[in-house]
Formats: sequence, structure tokens, C-alpha cells
Amino acid sequence: MSTSFILNLSALLALIPAAVVALRKTPARDGVYWAVMAVAVAGPALWVYVRQAEGWQTGLSTALWLTVVTCLVIYAFVALVSQQGWRLTPLLVPYLILLAVLATIWGQAPSRPLAGGVPLAWIGTHIAVSVATYGLVTLAAISALAAMLQERSLKRRQATGLSRRLPSVADSERLTVRLLMAGEAVLAAGLATGMATLYSTSGRLIAFDHKTVLTLGVFVVVGLLLFLHFRSGIRGRSAARLVLLAYLLLTLGYPGVKLVTDILLV
Repeated sequence: MSTSFILNLSALLALIPAAVVALRKTPARDGVYWAVMAVAVAGPALWVYVRQAEGWQTGLSTALWLTVVTCLVIYAFVALVSQQGWRLTPLLVPYLILLAVLATIWGQAPSRPLAGGVPLAWIGTHIAVSVATYGLVTLAAISALAAMLQERSLKRRQATGLSRRLPSVADSERLTVRLLMAGEAVLAAGLATGMATLYSTSGRLIAFDHKTVLTLGVFVVVGLLLFLHFRSGIRGRSAARLVLLAYLLLTLGYPGVKLVTDILLV
């Protein structure tokens, strides 16, 4: 059994205690919660560091593990500063476990090298803002999903075990808007660094490929949602559907493109 496989498996197993603790009869943001969250962050983060220490990899597996780590880091901050944000754990962690399983399955898939001739600072900045954007929009989508589930429980006048553990509708919607605002700002920086990177290699500011079109679609959808929210107070299922649409477009543009280029077309 190779060291890489052991580290990969350890990173995957590190997520499970956080999922289990979230299902406690009386969930709380206590010492146990923070202990399992620390383990959940440390395991995948160590694995990503070891993978990238030998040279930057650009495959689907790396993209998924980076998504897991980024979401956990951002979520830990949200859980720290938000009174109700930590209650998204029952939805977020199982989803991240699924991503980690997929990353493990495709761990041996070939990856494409980074484009040559691009300044390392631009590449690093572009990757950082791209991953941060995806992490923020992922959390916004999870928060929007929580609002939908809570709204459904209220309409049925019957709380479920899951709904009792999630934030209220108002708290979920408030958190969704804040995450989308942060995501839109970071996405704008990502578009700018992407154009700078492309200009340094080809002399063009923009290339209308699938990834660019989908990313611009996300920028427009999120901007429209924020505009409608502050202008007309759009909320509930309509807002949640727009958030999930933005997440779908961003997923198609980020890991989706890697799935096609690194797995399906190999």
C-alpha cells in the first residue's frame, strides 16, 4: 500500500467525524465540534500540500480536493463569525465527502501541465481567486438549499430531524446573500486575472471558450440575483433556484471542463 494512497484515504476519513458530530441529538458549536472541524480541515489540506509539493497538478482530482479544502477553510471562518452558519454542517460535509470520494476515484487520471510562458504570480493569483470563488458559491448554494428545506418544512408544518439542525430560513437567506456578495467580488478579480493571464500568453483579453462563457454566465446570474434582492427583495425558492443555477454554471465551468478534458477525452 503506497504512501500516497494512505494519505488520500486519511484525508477522506478525516471528513467523517464532522459528518457524524453534526447528527448529534443536540448539536452545538462546542469543543467537540471545533475538534472534528480541525481534523476535517487538516486531513485534506495535508494531502493537497503533499500532492502539490512535487509540482503543480491541474487534473480533476486536484480540482476536487482543492474545492474540499477551500470550502472547509471558508466554512470554518463562517462558523466562527456567524451565529447560525455552523448549522450548515449536516448538508455541507456529506457533499464534501462525495467530492472527496470522486477525487479519490479519479486520483490516477492524467493531468495537463500548466501553460508555459505565464508569470507564476499571475497563475497563482488566478488559481487562488478561482478556487475561492467556487468555494464561496458552493457555500451559498448549500445555504440556499437549507433555506428551501426549511421553507418546505414550514409549509408542511412538520419539522424533520434535518430541519431542526439547519439554520432558520431568514438566517440561511442572509448568509446566502453575504456569501454571494463575497463570491461576486472574488469572481470579478478572477475574471481580471484570467484576462491578464491570457493577454500575457496570446495578446488577447478574452477567449470565448466554454469555461469563459460559463464563468461570465455565473457573474451575470449572481449579479442579477443580488440586484433583484436589494431592489425588490427577491427571496425564497426563486432566489434559491438562481443560486443553484449559478452553482451549476460554475461547476460546469470549473470541474466540469476538467472532467471532459482529463477523463472523457483522454
